Amino acid sequence: MPLPDNAVENAVGKLDGIAEELMRKSGIPGLAVAVVHGGKTVYAKGFGVKDNRAGTGDANKVGPDTVFQLASVSKPLSATVVAHQVGEKAIGWDTPVISKLPWFALSDPAVTRMVTIGDLFSHRSGLPDHAGDLLEDIGYDRRQVLERLRQLPLDPFRISYAYTNYGLTAGAEAVAAAAGKSWDQLGRDVLFGPLGMSSTSYRFADYEGRKDRAVGHIRIDGGYQAEFVRDADQQAPAGGVSSSVNDMTHWLEMVLANGSYQGRQLIDPKALLPALTPQVVSSPPSEPAMRTGSYGFGFNVGTTSAARTQLSHSGAFELGAGTNVLFLPSADVAIVALTNATPSGVPETLTAEFADLVQFGSVREDWYKLYTGAMLPMSEPVGSLIGAQRPANPTPAQPLSSYAGTYRNDYWGPAVISEKNGKLALTLGPRGDTVELTHWDGNIFTFSFISENSPPGSISKATFDGGKLTLEYYDEAVFTK
Repeated sequence: MPLPDNAVENAVGKLDGIAEELMRKSGIPGLAVAVVHGGKTVYAKGFGVKDNRAGTGDANKVGPDTVFQLASVSKPLSATVVAHQVGEKAIGWDTPVISKLPWFALSDPAVTRMVTIGDLFSHRSGLPDHAGDLLEDIGYDRRQVLERLRQLPLDPFRISYAYTNYGLTAGAEAVAAAAGKSWDQLGRDVLFGPLGMSSTSYRFADYEGRKDRAVGHIRIDGGYQAEFVRDADQQAPAGGVSSSVNDMTHWLEMVLANGSYQGRQLIDPKALLPALTPQVVSSPPSEPAMRTGSYGFGFNVGTTSAARTQLSHSGAFELGAGTNVLFLPSADVAIVALTNATPSGVPETLTAEFADLVQFGSVREDWYKLYTGAMLPMSEPVGSLIGAQRPANPTPAQPLSSYAGTYRNDYWGPAVISEKNGKLALTLGPRGDTVELTHWDGNIFTFSFISENSPPGSISKATFDGGKLTLEYYDEAVFTK
């Protein structure tokens, strides 16, 4: 299907209005957008503010050089780091991970022997969805999380898709080990440096040190508040990049040019292509007429209703980032949208409307309804007691001292229950994170906190049964006294 006349130019001309309307409807604090077409940046602009506590003066306005946390838009960037190393023959997409990380293992010895860097970058290793994320939440470092993955049951190898930040991070660690340097240094050396992305980094400290930086905002009671900080260093290859849209245009240009940038071939096209082509089915169709969604190595790969290949990825931090990048290679155009708020569907809506305008000259779907319907539920409270009424006459608890002690679990580590001043407290994780337990009924207590994986209003049960403690939030894990 041919593009409408002046398709990209006309679509770019409508971006201001699209962005302003999405800001109005959603209430998000800040947004930055950039478009690359024909080997150059044709649009780069910021909207709103970096920090809604700091007023609306010029110093607080978002611009194209404002640095945002990318969240999982880090994954396609990391895939291009790997592609560079594949092109240099330092590693292969089919290199077994244990050949570079001998300490790495999964629960099935056969899978441990066979799992490759490509398997981990396409989420087809069999690891459960988001495996390891909650370990990060309670303070385990990257190596500790990766070593605990061997305790998790696996789905069928290479035919199951389950999105895993720490699976991809393990693959990246193998690539870094082969290079003999840290992952963040490798990214600087082979990608950010050669592309001139001077405001881009895998290190959280670099993000925090930027003067022109958008802070994260979490949605609480319908509004956005800058209350929490998301340090993603432990899963940096999967979610730790920070960048500006101006920096991102350099990378967009390189991907559209099959690894070339400003006349220099940075990445071998033969090494990059596997990342941009389907490696596993990620979204099976629910009926024959529907299109299949696939995942490459770090990229979502799909086909639009105009029969054009579309590459994309979203990023989402509950604590304050929503991002999206989208490529239409056959139209030689790509767009990036970055926000500093809990996932809202805004960046996905903006890039989808832009893609419609490029291909058809008009917006053909209610993308805002579709994407808010997909994204907003991610921020809903979790826990089986959400909406439940506290018992009017609860069964009394046992003497609190009888619950106190250390309860052990090989995956999560020890859970310590302590009693002080007539209250129970739960301490879990290497940081010693402690929450108060509130009696609910009988031997059931509850606890609440806000974190990357526990949205505001979440409630978890802590259930005692003799010498066992079950913690609902932590995957119904059983701890033994």
